[in-house]
Amino acid sequence: MNRAISPFLKSLLAALIVFSSTAYAADAPTATPAKPDPAKGEALFTNGDAGRNITACISCHGAAGNSTIVQNPRLAGQNEAYIVKELNNFKTADRSNPIMSPMAKLLTDDDIKNLAAYLSVQVPKSDAAKNAATLALGKQIYRGGIADKNVPACAACHGPTGAGIPVQYPRLAGQHEDYTVAELTNFRAGTRTNSAPMTTIAARLSDNEIKAVSDYIAGLK
Repeated sequence: MNRAISPFLKSLLAALIVFSSTAYAADAPTATPAKPDPAKGEALFTNGDAGRNITACISCHGAAGNSTIVQNPRLAGQNEAYIVKELNNFKTADRSNPIMSPMAKLLTDDDIKNLAAYLSVQVPKSDAAKNAATLALGKQIYRGGIADKNVPACAACHGPTGAGIPVQYPRLAGQHEDYTVAELTNFRAGTRTNSAPMTTIAARLSDNEIKAVSDYIAGLK
């Protein structure tokens, strides 16, 4: 003889079903993120990916990330976490660039991690400061800042040799003067906005101070 299930039993059964589902979900193994693969990063950097319309990075950033085009940054030896951050910024409104923004949007998270892993272990080529007339000013700004303009020493965040601090601050040593000038100017103008501290600091620098410290940075090793 069929009997209707009481409201109490219905509630009990529902609770058991929910508990069982939750327990199963808790016991289910979670996927382990793939480790960055420098070999895949090198292949993408050197050859691009025609099937996805990704241009080889080497065409703008040079062999192993040692750009010979002064408007394009040297990426060899750059901090891995910083490369990941910047490429992800290019995918959003955080950092807009007519060339890099469309390119970054074609990259997967694994692509970005692989490229960063490859570039971070490449040996950066050295350069030299070229303007003797501004060398002292550039050195003063980098090492000691400008006290009366409340400009902190660049070395406080980027290190005395320009090696940077992984995750937080990029490597600057040996970077092209033209590129550093352009980026400091962009921070000052508000056309690059993905670092509030750099926007504040750059706003206090004159054209001459930007050029002087950028030239000094190019000579750091």
